[in-house]
Amino acid sequence: MDLDEVLAATFSLIAPHLTERQRRLLLGAAARALGYGGVSRVARLAEASRPTVRRGAAELDQPADPRGRIRQHDGPKRRRDTDPGLLQALDRLVDPDTRGDPQSPLRWTCKSTRELAEALTAQGHPVSDDTVGRLLREQDYRLQRTVKTLEGAQHADRDAQFRYLNEQAKVHLAEGQPVVSVDTKKKELVGTFANGGREWQPSGEPERVNVHDFPDPKVGKAIPYGVYDLGRNTGWVSVGTDHDTAAFAVATLRRWWEQVGQRTYPAADRLLVTADAGGSNGYRVRAWKLELAKLAQETGLQITVCHLPPGTSKWNRIEHRLFSAISMNWRGRPLESQPRPIRACGSARSWTAAATRLGSRCATRSWRRCRCGGTNSTGSGTTPFIRKQPKRHRRQGNRAGTP
Repeated sequence: MDLDEVLAATFSLIAPHLTERQRRLLLGAAARALGYGGVSRVARLAEASRPTVRRGAAELDQPADPRGRIRQHDGPKRRRDTDPGLLQALDRLVDPDTRGDPQSPLRWTCKSTRELAEALTAQGHPVSDDTVGRLLREQDYRLQRTVKTLEGAQHADRDAQFRYLNEQAKVHLAEGQPVVSVDTKKKELVGTFANGGREWQPSGEPERVNVHDFPDPKVGKAIPYGVYDLGRNTGWVSVGTDHDTAAFAVATLRRWWEQVGQRTYPAADRLLVTADAGGSNGYRVRAWKLELAKLAQETGLQITVCHLPPGTSKWNRIEHRLFSAISMNWRGRPLESQPRPIRACGSARSWTAAATRLGSRCATRSWRRCRCGGTNSTGSGTTPFIRKQPKRHRRQGNRAGTP
């Protein structure tokens, strides 16, 4: 048998069982035994590089490491080991309010790793931006957004208000009475305007939209007002075109009752409405109370309105069950015309066991002004309806005081 075949078979059989240093020593010993040309010959047979074979031959003349070290010691040291004050200086720059000087040079600037590296270098701690990023991660720093958790002063009866609302909803649902959550979704620009989110498109062919967000006065905005039925897990959306007023809000509620509500609850004699404390359905808006009184007189329903405490609109059920599905349905696409948001609302579905079904309509009537006349009807609610509304009150809003 040829010597080259014997060496190649030996190297392939024994190499998997050797450490890195032992493998170098074996190749170096074989090269030295072969004599001239042995380095290239062994490198070819063992499929190794010639520098590795030369290094193994040189290590044969060195004494063995008593600790059994495979690689050489005294490798490159970290910057934090050679510069003991680096971590303290980095902490003072990253968090000047709690760990350092409030007059830090980066107190009012961007704290990127590049800016931090330049500031540390100017203070006598030369370091790269990559090293700064690694040190920050080792110190348990992460890039984080602000978290909206501070709600300011809270009323002492806030928890009691939520419990009262919850009990009212449970009683109505247990007796088979309708319970709805109402609110106005964010006004959307109609036209070729940018819309948040992303949608699948051919590569390099994104949806083209305007570079500005100035509304087109000829088209107006889309104002979705929704009614979410808590008992049936269904929704209704009316899309307005000009203004979000109390008349528009109650008109949406009236249309939901005529089209869906009275068919779903034929024996109902009461209706519970949960709403935010502000906006067109706010607790101080007299036009909202007047229009609800008209609706109660027309339908014969005893309407109860429970307002969520101020600043707690994110707990309104319609926000999570209805409006979130609509936002996901038209993400990344411009609402080019008024029918577009209506179709988007009507085709929205929520990913739950019971899909939220939506009905949508376009409210083409102008709700620019809400005229309030006298009425003799009354209704029930958490705030009483008044019998007489002043004729001079022609607009609802913050100027509308409590009755």
